[in-house]
Amino acid sequence: MAQGQQGDEFMVEFEDDAEDLLQATHERISLDTDSDDENDVVSKVSDTTTAQASRGKDIQGIPWDRLQFTREKYRETRLQQYKNYENLLQSHDDLEKECKSVEKGGNFYHFRYNTRSVKSTIIHFQLRNLVWATSKHDVYLMHNFSVMHWSPMKRKGTEVLNLAGPVVPASEMWRHPTAYQQELGRVQISTMCVKRNLLVAGGFQGEMVCKNLDHPGVSYCAKITHDENAITNAIDIYDNSSGAVRLMTSNNDSVVRVFDCNNFSVLKSFYFPWAVNHTSVSPDSKAVIVVGDNADGLLSDTQTGKVIATLKGHLDYSFASAWHPDGQVFVTGNQDMTCRLWDIRNIGSSLAVLKGRIGAIRSIRFTADGRFMAMAEPADFVHVFDTKQDFAKCQEIDLFGEVAGISFSPDAEALYVGVADRTYGSLLEFNRSHANSYLNCFL
Repeated sequence: MAQGQQGDEFMVEFEDDAEDLLQATHERISLDTDSDDENDVVSKVSDTTTAQASRGKDIQGIPWDRLQFTREKYRETRLQQYKNYENLLQSHDDLEKECKSVEKGGNFYHFRYNTRSVKSTIIHFQLRNLVWATSKHDVYLMHNFSVMHWSPMKRKGTEVLNLAGPVVPASEMWRHPTAYQQELGRVQISTMCVKRNLLVAGGFQGEMVCKNLDHPGVSYCAKITHDENAITNAIDIYDNSSGAVRLMTSNNDSVVRVFDCNNFSVLKSFYFPWAVNHTSVSPDSKAVIVVGDNADGLLSDTQTGKVIATLKGHLDYSFASAWHPDGQVFVTGNQDMTCRLWDIRNIGSSLAVLKGRIGAIRSIRFTADGRFMAMAEPADFVHVFDTKQDFAKCQEIDLFGEVAGISFSPDAEALYVGVADRTYGSLLEFNRSHANSYLNCFL
């Protein structure tokens, strides 16, 4: 992340021209009411189902027939006016030649439901890992100072973590001899991760807050760094080689920290020459992808932090990474608007380069079975690639608004996309398409 930026500069900002145009097209629905019941009614009315979409309703509920131009015309204007954010201004001429030719038009996941009763929000325009599905019936997303749970079955949202302040750990954790904790004030959530029944939120001032989903209250909370530019950029929860659950944080102070998830003590700290924006631990837990405020990424040893290989090819800072479940292929997402595929058996150069439409690749996920990979741009586009077809076929999910995060359900049957927008903020659900179409009717 660019060093030296503070305060309001970190808040989410649409590009002025694109935002003005987007807001000019929105039909405003007033939600200024003191009644939660009235809010629920408005939200449910504005939700979109599969049946409504099949009859022609826009999946986000945007009433194009009542606006001054068509969806197609607005898409054309948006593509022309959206400006990708870059830290390093380098020519992309040669990069264009590297990009893989991809066939669009795949239908791997079909639209199922869009709810506006829970709305994704983002605090930092470069950090987009704020949606996590722990099953196809349980989705977690960030809204302002809260983490919300959405149940697609009940179609109900519930607050599970409120960090509006003060944030105090459960009383028994105060007495734990190895875990340093402190009461925190209001925490601006910069990133989050939900795995292994553990919800972990990272903060804009270097905070980390952990909650066991089965227990009330907060299990752990503290500032894990007091550096002036101390944002917690990313969190990864994983099993180490012995099966113990570990927690890894990526911070703007250039440090990667590994925590024990039983007592939240720091087991290891690895220091890098630049701010670390994202890490991903390999399936065998032996290696970790480290990307940040440098055009080159790193592959490092999880035990020692020693660099195994340098990943060269990107032209700007990277904010996303992920491993294919086979542990051989991994990917990095960059502000040069590309995602690079790497093979750990031949790390000298990237395997392929996949290009976005309008902006940086800020979030990447693989399905647990390895069949599909999704990459999200900052706004408007999520791309789903078929790995079995050598990433040569893609489904392009086309929407309007900032993408707060993406997440596949662990069974790969659902894909969730958080949309951050003043009017049409929502959570989109897509279900996996099957050869036997009648299966698509089941939850």
